[in-house]
Amino acid sequence: MNIKKYKGKNFLTLLDYSSEEVLELLHFSRLLKQYQKEGVPHQYLVGKTLAMIFEKSSTRTRVSFEVGMNQLGGSALFLSSKDSQLGRGEPISDTAQVLSRYVDGIMIRTHGHEIIEELANNSTVPVINALTDDFHPCQAMADLLTIYEVKGTFKGIKTVYVGDGNNVAHSLLIGCAKVGMDVTITTPIGYEPKQWIVEEIKAICEETGAKFHITNDPIEAVQGADVIYTDVWTSMGYEEETAKRLADFEAFQVNEELVKYAKKDYMFLHCLPAHRGEEVSIEVIDGKNSFIFDQAENRLHVQKAILVALLGS
Repeated sequence: MNIKKYKGKNFLTLLDYSSEEVLELLHFSRLLKQYQKEGVPHQYLVGKTLAMIFEKSSTRTRVSFEVGMNQLGGSALFLSSKDSQLGRGEPISDTAQVLSRYVDGIMIRTHGHEIIEELANNSTVPVINALTDDFHPCQAMADLLTIYEVKGTFKGIKTVYVGDGNNVAHSLLIGCAKVGMDVTITTPIGYEPKQWIVEEIKAICEETGAKFHITNDPIEAVQGADVIYTDVWTSMGYEEETAKRLADFEAFQVNEELVKYAKKDYMFLHCLPAHRGEEVSIEVIDGKNSFIFDQAENRLHVQKAILVALLGS
């Protein structure tokens, strides 16, 4: 991979990356995964340090980034709001400028997307989005890698997202469009993706030839699906809406009845953590068509590729 072209880039959203760059990062992810499985040394970030800022709790994100940096020969520093001056109101711009003098890259898992944009605008080292309220691009890259590993192609594959039009949905839809994969999202009325993001996805589809469809009918959506994806109905920060969301999303559970409309060899994906019995039935998430743990593992490999691209020399 020619990492020179990634110099000076951040990883805030897949909208900032071309289709060719997304595919190149996915190819490199597969190579790094193979290296790890075969015990091939790949310590491309010796002496490099990643600062990891967490304003939202995490299991997969923290472990995969920390392990990834270790496997690449570098190191990672965990910073929660309680462990840094951010928790006491220090401006994001000050934090960015200070950390830039200590570390080689900054990863952040935070709330509003404007926070990471301000961080990136004031940082002189690469900034990686590990989740904001609008986007989750690292997760989308892991999703794409998992689909490719199982299906062997993106061409002719129909991916259907069932549920809330949230940050996970935004990045998945963008990623699918970038690689030319047909994508459909089905949500209850009022829970659709943000309109400006929908317009971006439509523009990408015009370039790649992918098909994009939004519907409020889950049965219509999953007709002939190769991949069915869902997420929790109540994301972090929306807990006060739990009761209303349980009622609004009741018809959108991914269960044995719904998946009958998909292809028999459909894949089930979920970014985890999952609420079994709510957005997905136990029979589906723990069934033979579920690839959720391969998907979770692939967070490690795609993030290593991103780290090498942005922090490598």
